[in-house]
Amino acid sequence: MTEALSSAAALEAARGLAAGFARNAAARDREGGTPKAERDAIRKSGLLNFTVAKDLGGSGGSWLEALAIVREIARADSSLAHVFSFHYYQLATIRLFGSREQWSKLHRESVEEGWFIGNALNPLNTDVLARRRVDGAYEWSGVKNFASGARDSDLILVSAREDAVVGAGLKPAPTPLVAAIPTRREGIDVRDDWDNIGQRQTDSGSVAFDRVVVYEEEILLNPGPLSSPFASLRGLIGQLVFANLFLSIAEGAFGAALAYLRGKETQPWFESPARTAQTDPFILRHFGELWVKLEAARALTEKANVRLDPLWAKAEALSAGERGAFAIAVATAKVATTQIGLEVANRIFEPLGARATASALGLDRFWRNLRTQTLHDPVDYKIYELGNWIVNGSLPEPTFYT
Repeated sequence: MTEALSSAAALEAARGLAAGFARNAAARDREGGTPKAERDAIRKSGLLNFTVAKDLGGSGGSWLEALAIVREIARADSSLAHVFSFHYYQLATIRLFGSREQWSKLHRESVEEGWFIGNALNPLNTDVLARRRVDGAYEWSGVKNFASGARDSDLILVSAREDAVVGAGLKPAPTPLVAAIPTRREGIDVRDDWDNIGQRQTDSGSVAFDRVVVYEEEILLNPGPLSSPFASLRGLIGQLVFANLFLSIAEGAFGAALAYLRGKETQPWFESPARTAQTDPFILRHFGELWVKLEAARALTEKANVRLDPLWAKAEALSAGERGAFAIAVATAKVATTQIGLEVANRIFEPLGARATASALGLDRFWRNLRTQTLHDPVDYKIYELGNWIVNGSLPEPTFYT
């Protein structure tokens, strides 16, 4: 168990971690696999407990502060920031879906036991089926994909469909069962099969469940998924986390490109009137344009960030209208950080030249990471939601993604 951190100490700890992670981020990106040493460093930092309430042993930090902490790490290493932010996301899910008894117990145990919580929830992947046993417990079997952070986790959140509903030939229930269970429980196989072009150290592969026993008290039924405006904040928190990660990856790419330019590795084109790359008018134009775009993405993301804490504080008093207005702010930030982030991560090479594409530098990892993670759910549907609101006044319907 680590001591609670003040807001200033937490931010300082995040900056220290980020500085260390940045030193070998490119090398670890090439290696892939589980960043065990780095995850253990996050464990020791005390940051995993930052959002847990003080009366449960945590730091009682706000969402605004937590997102700032995530961004510090994401600028240096978006894979680690991904699994780290998902820990906060899973703690929030437990709070939103579970009873007071459930979330209080799990949050306290997370602090006391030093848990790093992983994800195997993916609601679109309905392969895991839950079959009720005679004793009232369930047996869950099947495979979950895109289980970010499941490897080296202590607890995972999993979703499943009730076998009786599917087996009867009926349309599966729209809302799955969600449970919080120990990762090392018998029958759980966290597979080492994530080998994608980006986010290579998020362990976002698959988890297989073979007749895993899940007890009634481990299923988050009260109030349960999407049961109220407050419970349905879960999807918006996830989308806001993504927007902050996308922005931070773009900021990291911009910072790395700027450091490369200032390191005098780049030469001006032979036709340039400038003696140095740092004074070449076209290079300066590129950096100026990208800065303006980043500032726009930052402003929209921060506009959404500041709205979360007041809504979180309302709890079950949160109205559908308030939740819907937040959904619009989050979608706006998500679209902006996706489009601007991809442009920045791609265009940094134009002012730097061919030498900047050297594999040893690893500047391509920013684009690969962003391209991979922005495909989590289609940005086209976020743009549609915004258009439907602008033209027809329709707020997005609560789902796991909106």
